[in-house]
Amino acid sequence: MKIDVFPHILPRRYFDRMLRVAPPGMALQKRMSGIPVLVDVEERLRIMDRYEGYVQVLTLANPPLEVVGGPDVSPELARLANDGMAELVAARPERFPGFVASLPMNNPDAALREIDRALDDLHATGVQIYTNVAGRPLDLPEYQPIFDRMAQRDLPIWLHPARPAAVADYAGETRSKYDMWWAFGWPYETSVAMGRLVFSGIFDRHPSLKIITHHMGAMIPFCAGRVGGGLDQLGSRSDDPEDAAALRRLRRRPLDYFKMFYGDTALFGAWHAMESGLAFFGADHVLFGTDMPFDPEKGPGFIRETIDALDRMRATPQEKAKIYEGNAVRMLRLWLK
Repeated sequence: MKIDVFPHILPRRYFDRMLRVAPPGMALQKRMSGIPVLVDVEERLRIMDRYEGYVQVLTLANPPLEVVGGPDVSPELARLANDGMAELVAARPERFPGFVASLPMNNPDAALREIDRALDDLHATGVQIYTNVAGRPLDLPEYQPIFDRMAQRDLPIWLHPARPAAVADYAGETRSKYDMWWAFGWPYETSVAMGRLVFSGIFDRHPSLKIITHHMGAMIPFCAGRVGGGLDQLGSRSDDPEDAAALRRLRRRPLDYFKMFYGDTALFGAWHAMESGLAFFGADHVLFGTDMPFDPEKGPGFIRETIDALDRMRATPQEKAKIYEGNAVRMLRLWLK
């Protein structure tokens, strides 16, 4: 079986509500209407039929709930999205053996309530958050109860990048050009979020916490040398006393904590990058994920290319079995027969 832990979907009732409440200028209708399989479940199933043994653990597609609506609106959006995904799982558990709940992170109290509702009542297999909350970092105290709750529940957190074109690439400009915010900004954003969580001490407090990073840990596997010997010297390059203090507070090397994250294979067919991620995280910390349906073909492309990349990458049959199925079965609460 091939268990895709990072495909994306927009349940119809949530999608309709999102279009009504989203602020102007988000271009959601243009972007999402160009990818019908985000809402067309029957077409999604036809695409899935092309790949033997392929099933999906559903996750909500971008944008983050907190970008679509304020703290008074995002809890309703979360309920609509999670109810919609739960209905799909209940209707077709053999195709969708689980779903990942989305949270209204701009309303932390409501996010905690939604965790309990989604896990207890809807049987979600974890939660998805983004690398920042409308520009606020995840290591702020107001978000720590969410990590505490998921550690207590022993279910994973899916970490998806979020960085808009409005974040300029250079200080002298007002916005990012040529999709640099997406192609390179998202990997940077994920890597920084991972670093902020590491230096917050999250893994010292919760050593068994499971965080699945989209796109195989972003820049971290490739930059393992900088993360290792470089961050061992934290505090030597700046006058900020907090840098050296943060390093002293950690019980282990920074590099050791970065290896405690998990990564998915959503690398758009880049098998050499998969090998790098596998070497960094180890086979027990890599899961099959495709980012379907955001490929140029609007659905099948990234599934096919990810499977092809897994075929090409240097890994043992036992390691590939863990990536495709074993790790998901071990970590997630799935409806598998």
